[in-house]
Amino acid sequence: MTEFYGYERPDGSVGVRNHLLVIAPIDCSFEPAKRIAAQVEGAVAVTQHHGCGLDEMVANTLVGVGRNPNVAGVLLVGLGCETLTSEILAEGIESTGKPVEVVVCQHEGGTLRAIERGVRILQRMAQEVAELRREPFPLSELILAVECGGSDATSGLAANPATGIAADMLIDEGGTVIISETQEMVGAQHLLARRAVSREVAEATYEMIERQERRMRAMGIDSRFMSKGNIEGGLTTIEEKSLGAIRKGGTRPIQGVLENSWRRLERPSRGGLWLQDGTGSDIPSMTHMVAAGAQIVAFTTGRGSTVGHAIAPVLKITGNPETYARMSDNMDIDASTILDGREPLRSVGERIFKAIIEVASGRKTKAEALGYRDFAVFTRSRIAEHLLGFC
Repeated sequence: MTEFYGYERPDGSVGVRNHLLVIAPIDCSFEPAKRIAAQVEGAVAVTQHHGCGLDEMVANTLVGVGRNPNVAGVLLVGLGCETLTSEILAEGIESTGKPVEVVVCQHEGGTLRAIERGVRILQRMAQEVAELRREPFPLSELILAVECGGSDATSGLAANPATGIAADMLIDEGGTVIISETQEMVGAQHLLARRAVSREVAEATYEMIERQERRMRAMGIDSRFMSKGNIEGGLTTIEEKSLGAIRKGGTRPIQGVLENSWRRLERPSRGGLWLQDGTGSDIPSMTHMVAAGAQIVAFTTGRGSTVGHAIAPVLKITGNPETYARMSDNMDIDASTILDGREPLRSVGERIFKAIIEVASGRKTKAEALGYRDFAVFTRSRIAEHLLGFC
């Protein structure tokens, strides 16, 4: 399979979904944003919960999500007195050429008028979007985010390495893969650095992981911390967990470390494997990779996870046979066939690669079929970063 079927956007990027995105820049206007989205098919509402001040890292993420090619049109619903305004976000999204409009509750004279106007705007966008048709595109247009959550001993043995094979296959076709969750690279930085395309990228890899270790120590968290579920699932050390976690990114050379800060949220400049400096929390980690351009997420889990995402389809992969049997409503791919000898690792990787293409071409994941539209935005503490000497 060397192509998928997607939607071309005015800026030349290609989406795998046709979402109408309603963004509330602050949670104060999220309720009317949700009510607008609920009245128009294909619309989804999102917000952030870090206050109404202008946090550039939050703004960068919301702009990036709005720019994602899975989004066909954007409606921003503001309150009117916030510092992180709809106009700031609109300016960052408009260059994509997709329709972007703004409704402000205070300017409209309250939520009833704002909702009425917002629904009319979305209805018009929906009619335009309905005329779009999928077309074939090369796999070089795909950006895959890889994520893991609820890891156990089977993750590093089956689900992650099989997903890594799929990642390699996509990269070999000219595609792009992003792997984040910096704290889950602790103990494996020397292995990642060896795969860097240059000394500068290797140094950036070491620096990214060292910064995360220092942050965790400053918060009083042992850098060797693992969750209760990880331990109960048979993982014994953070190094063991990290060695398994990085395998989901495959084996290809690392092109660079994507900056994720107040200064900018960097997008991959070419195909290949990229690291992103991100959080270890599953939902915001996915959001930040989606904001960097990922159209689809391959999510590995041993213990089991139920999450989806508001913008990108999330393909769930487990190497634990009990989890696949117990949570079949949530799991898309059973990679446990590797462990019981029914199927070789390469074959499962090829199955995952095929599923990625099918989902990119329109097949719904189980999280999508269930209507799961998880969304969260991560930001760092400026005070802590300043005290640690990082800014």
